Amino acid sequence: LYPEYCSLLPHGRPLPLIPLPSMPREDYIVTIGLEVHCQVDTESKMFCGCRTSFGEEPNTNVCPTCLGLPGALPVLNKKAIEQTILSGLMLDCTTPEISKWDRKNYFYPDMPKNYQISQFDLPLCLGGAVPLYHHNYPKDYQKNIANPGKKIGLTRIHLEEDVAKSTHLPNSSVIDFNRAGTPLMELVSEPEIETPEEAFAYLKTLQQILIYGGISDADMEKGQLRCDVNVSVRPPGQKELGVKIELKNMNSISAVRRALHHEIQRQCDELDAGNQLSQATWRWNDDAGVTEFMRGKEDAHDYRYFPDPDLLPVRSGQIVDRMREHVPELPHEKAARFESDYEITTYDANVLAADRNLADYFEAAAKSSSAKPKKTANWVINTLLKHLNEENLPVADSPVAPARLAGTVDLVEAGTVSNNQAREIFEALWQSPDRDPAEIAKEMGFEPADAGAIEALIDEVLTANPEKVAEIKGGNEKLVNFLTGQVMKASKGKANPKQVTDSLRAKLL
Repeated sequence: LYPEYCSLLPHGRPLPLIPLPSMPREDYIVTIGLEVHCQVDTESKMFCGCRTSFGEEPNTNVCPTCLGLPGALPVLNKKAIEQTILSGLMLDCTTPEISKWDRKNYFYPDMPKNYQISQFDLPLCLGGAVPLYHHNYPKDYQKNIANPGKKIGLTRIHLEEDVAKSTHLPNSSVIDFNRAGTPLMELVSEPEIETPEEAFAYLKTLQQILIYGGISDADMEKGQLRCDVNVSVRPPGQKELGVKIELKNMNSISAVRRALHHEIQRQCDELDAGNQLSQATWRWNDDAGVTEFMRGKEDAHDYRYFPDPDLLPVRSGQIVDRMREHVPELPHEKAARFESDYEITTYDANVLAADRNLADYFEAAAKSSSAKPKKTANWVINTLLKHLNEENLPVADSPVAPARLAGTVDLVEAGTVSNNQAREIFEALWQSPDRDPAEIAKEMGFEPADAGAIEALIDEVLTANPEKVAEIKGGNEKLVNFLTGQVMKASKGKANPKQVTDSLRAKLL
């Protein structure tokens, strides 16, 4: 009760409370931090030789070590350490000269040893940052980005072992230990994310960079990338952060955004009602669109970290020097180079650079084609990607090789076929990828129209459209495209639109 808003009547009944005015959500300061777990792409587990393959029969990729049986000792996975350090190099982290392993003690059915081998005070990577790529914000938000070019700081990247997979049934739970012991990186951000949309962009960008480096496929549907969210709100003027709530059980980047929008509003409503928030872990129910209480939140001291006595510390100097040679050209670097070297638009460069395989495909096609790279980029983005998306194929499985796509673009550039005819050739290539585009064009009867006949059609169209001709000569050059369309219609698609447009402009401008 708020004494300043109520008093007791003589007969003892309280007056109705006058509710405090609600503060708009926009007036609260939102602070978000993300803990991203990423399975490292290795052939064997972190501390044993069991396979890490996905989709095997349950409990078949197991041994005494990853089952936590007495007397089984862990052995470090060299590649997992190298890939984690490579991740740090891509994200501008530093690596301590000595890194060590710790035991994080807790009991869950999916942790057979009752402790997890992890890293506490000397992880493999410290600091660094994740840039928020403009094109990785939600499309409905890209015109309203508050802080373009923002970077989110990283606290650390440490390496640990994954737990088993639990599946909960109506009256029981089953556990598959195939996943237990898989190398797992945890990337912890600084609490510098201010909106759900920034969290969305952070995860998309991080996913891109990890895939670029070959660290992981980072597929959330396969559990290769998982995210826990820490979020708090506080009123303006309050310096200390609000009470931290952790969110779990989000299986997509879009779900993270939805969960944050709901949880931020829930916390604001609680504070508006005069209630206190308690540090806790909540789960996201995506079907219902709400967060649900799980448990009180543990702190670091609850896990009783102490150095693992079975594992020696790692000296990282030589590993860092070796992995520095494997740092790839990152998406933003590749996009900038595409703009500079191939003179394509910023949008096209970002679309092409977003997928490393797509970028490699475009570059191979551009180098094989005599056409301007802009035309090749258009074909890759508008035609190749359309077909790949329709058939749910990755770029690596495209039946049309870069050289075949380049050959199709060259036919258009040479005036042998029109764009519409070239699309028909591409359709034929999609079904018969070993064929030559020029042979397909000849078989389809796509021979260049007689130049004299086309000139005659151009003259006819000019004669039939004197008003349009006058407007073009008066400065309205856009109408040239209208006349080009009329000539193409009269030629039944056989004329080359580029040559028609060039001829029209020569006659009129």
